[in-house]
Amino acid sequence: KSLAQLLEQAPCALAIGEVHTQSQHLAQIVYTSGTESSPKGAMLSHEAILSQYVSCVVDAEVRAEDKLLHALPLYHCAQLDVFFGPSIYIGAQNLIVSKPVPSQLIALIEEHEINSFFAPPTVWIGMLRDPGFSSTRMASLRKAYYGASIMPVEVLKELTSRLPQVRFWNLYGQTEIAPLATMLQPEDQLRKAGSCGKPVLHVETRVVDDDMRDVPPGVVGEIVHRSPHLMMGYLDDPQKTAEAFMGAWFHSGDLATIDEEGYITVVDRKKDMIKTGGENVASREVEEMIYRLSEVSEVAVIGLPDPKWVEAVTAFVVIKTGHQLMEQAVIDHCHRYLAGFKCPKRVVFVESLPKNPSGKILKRQLRDQSL
Repeated sequence: KSLAQLLEQAPCALAIGEVHTQSQHLAQIVYTSGTESSPKGAMLSHEAILSQYVSCVVDAEVRAEDKLLHALPLYHCAQLDVFFGPSIYIGAQNLIVSKPVPSQLIALIEEHEINSFFAPPTVWIGMLRDPGFSSTRMASLRKAYYGASIMPVEVLKELTSRLPQVRFWNLYGQTEIAPLATMLQPEDQLRKAGSCGKPVLHVETRVVDDDMRDVPPGVVGEIVHRSPHLMMGYLDDPQKTAEAFMGAWFHSGDLATIDEEGYITVVDRKKDMIKTGGENVASREVEEMIYRLSEVSEVAVIGLPDPKWVEAVTAFVVIKTGHQLMEQAVIDHCHRYLAGFKCPKRVVFVESLPKNPSGKILKRQLRDQSL
């Protein structure tokens, strides 16, 4: 039913007066995912949201002829403000589901001829592993997006191979920037696999050291942003707000490198860097290596307290259905390609990894469960 029909059937007439809003007025309070700590309420203005809508329409090619399937809850900022909001704004068709069940998503794409779809890597992996996944059933799909966490390169290669008709985008950002900051375009998916691309319209993004100086190509620094997309601050938390905006740039908490062409690659969250034996290890590098094993469905790497190493590199691995894998095989594989200090000291096989409703792996919960 249309909104007009619903209003006509209302038990009483709704007296809606004109509301005078300005660009800097508060429009949304969207909470961060809370994968590392308690969720914080990011206060977004009308200007931030509308500015970000324009960036999405331009860089993500959101169009009126799109038929979008929304798999994540609409309290997730990417689903709400990168796809649902802009698609409503320009008049596209929208189909919303309550939760991302892989088999149901595949069926809905086929039944409703969905041509545009966004999901985090964990949902894409679940769909790939579903026996119903095929290019025939997903023949209508033309635009596919991933984000909210890092897509393993091996999974991306499998997706592009099995869905040759689909153009892929990698979206990167944070709730605090409404949430889009950078994007890797379809033509760069394999050429710059693993990168989160370049800043979108209306966003300035840098990779800096602790003194806010731009790092040279290949050197790890922190991603910082400046943009009209950015939040007004955290709800009732001026201290966290001040910390986030030190130096007049928003500090993402993500560590990354930038190459000679300006493409940014996220290495890890600051809090996920593993300090082992006096060395720093990026969990993503170890995860990418383990994903090369054909038996692996999902993996998460964390550091756990260790009397010798301070933190021991520990891998939690989900094996594909019908496959077998031994701990030593994973460790030996890593030793063939990685420096010794980066290799897992222990591999734990699990049936599933803990995730929040948006599909992000909860490494904090893995740590808590292991202590």
